Amino acid sequence: MDKPQGKLYLIPTTLGDNAPLEVLPISVKKIIEIINDYIVENEKTARRFIKRISSNKSQSHLNINLINKYTESSELPSFLSPCLEGKSVGLMSEAGCPGIADPGAEVVRIAHEMNIQVVPLVGPSSILLALMSSGMNGQNFAFNGYLPIDKKDRKSVLKDLERQSFERNQSQLFIETPYRNNKLLEDAFSALHPSTRLCIACDITLPTEFIKTRTISEWKKNSVDLHKRPALFIIHKD
Repeated sequence: MDKPQGKLYLIPTTLGDNAPLEVLPISVKKIIEIINDYIVENEKTARRFIKRISSNKSQSHLNINLINKYTESSELPSFLSPCLEGKSVGLMSEAGCPGIADPGAEVVRIAHEMNIQVVPLVGPSSILLALMSSGMNGQNFAFNGYLPIDKKDRKSVLKDLERQSFERNQSQLFIETPYRNNKLLEDAFSALHPSTRLCIACDITLPTEFIKTRTISEWKKNSVDLHKRPALFIIHKD
C-alpha cells in the first residue's frame, strides 16, 4: 500500500512585530508544531516566527529551503519532495499570506502540477484588511502591486488607475516600498482629481495602525507621515 502524500500548508504570518496569536488562529500553531519542512523567504525571520508561535519546537529538526530572487525555478520541485515521502511542507510568507503579492505562488503552482494537496490557513492579508476598512467597492477591485519608480511614469499610472476606477467602478489597490511612501503621496496629490477618494492603510494590525479614507483635497489639508511604515493605498473615483 502506497504511503499517503504529505500536504503543502500555506502558513500566514503576522504583518509586524506583534504576538502571533493576537492575529492568528490556534490552527496555525497546531500545524507548525507538526511540520519540520519549510519553504520561506528569509531563514532567520522564519525561525524567529516559528520560535515565537511554538517555543518548545526543536529548531535543529527544521529543514528550511529559501525562495527569493536568487532561487532558480528548477530548484522548486525538490522543495516539495518531502510531500512525496509522506511529510507535509509549510510555505511561509515574510509577512501576511503566502502566494498573495508573494513569490510563494510559484511553489503553489508546482504543487498543483505534482498533484499535491494545497491547504490554505487563515491569517491576515493586508490587501483584504485594507479593502474591508476603506469603504470602497469590495465587489470589484484590482491589486496593482508596485507602481513605477520614475516620477513621470508613476503619475501617468496613477491617472490611468483613476480612469479605470471611474469607468469600471473598480477600487484600485497598490503598494510602495516604505521609504518611498511620502514621495508616492506627493505624486498622488498632484496627479489625481481633488474628489477622488484615497484610503491609506498603514501598520495594519499593529498598535500604531492608521486607516483613513479621504478625498485628495482633504488629504492635502491633513497629510500624514508614512516614512518607513508599511502601507497599502486604495483609490476610487466616483
